[in-house]
Amino acid sequence: MTQKVLLNSKEVNIILHRLACQLIEKHLDFKDTILVGIQPRGTFLAERLKTMLEKEYNTPEIKLGYLDITFFRDDFRRTDKPLEANKTKINFIVENKKVIFIDDVLFTGRSIRSALTAIQSFGRPSEIELLVLIDRRFSRNLPIQPDYRGRQVDAINNEKVKVNWKENEGEDGVYLITNESVKN
Repeated sequence: MTQKVLLNSKEVNIILHRLACQLIEKHLDFKDTILVGIQPRGTFLAERLKTMLEKEYNTPEIKLGYLDITFFRDDFRRTDKPLEANKTKINFIVENKKVIFIDDVLFTGRSIRSALTAIQSFGRPSEIELLVLIDRRFSRNLPIQPDYRGRQVDAINNEKVKVNWKENEGEDGVYLITNESVKN
């Protein structure tokens, strides 16, 4: 297995600031906008953006929720191992609000399709946008595209994009991992 650095800590920080500025340009005061981190990995990015928007860009308090999509996935019964659900934490109504789904990597689009179904339990948003740190653009199974993307990566099927967060893995970084046994 080989590992190549796609983004180091400094580059991740620069991208986070750019994404925060793009959100401010479109949503201004965030009074009708809600951030929703897709469990489990999107929550780190969502929390980081919320903190950055509030503390570094003086945006008033932003609503942030976490959405578990485990049992909304179309493949959740196609595995032999039992799935472990994460917690959904949405303490507000999303009816007529602008919802921004936040996830670390957009791969096939199936997680976002699941999130679109899951969010309906909390009301009907007026609009839904998608923000991702990494967009694997050539691997989509569904016609889903991000509104905000940190970096576009062209990875083939035997390659995996791994995002490390300081809060979870002790460092910020994005890696392209290649499984050598799959290569010819």
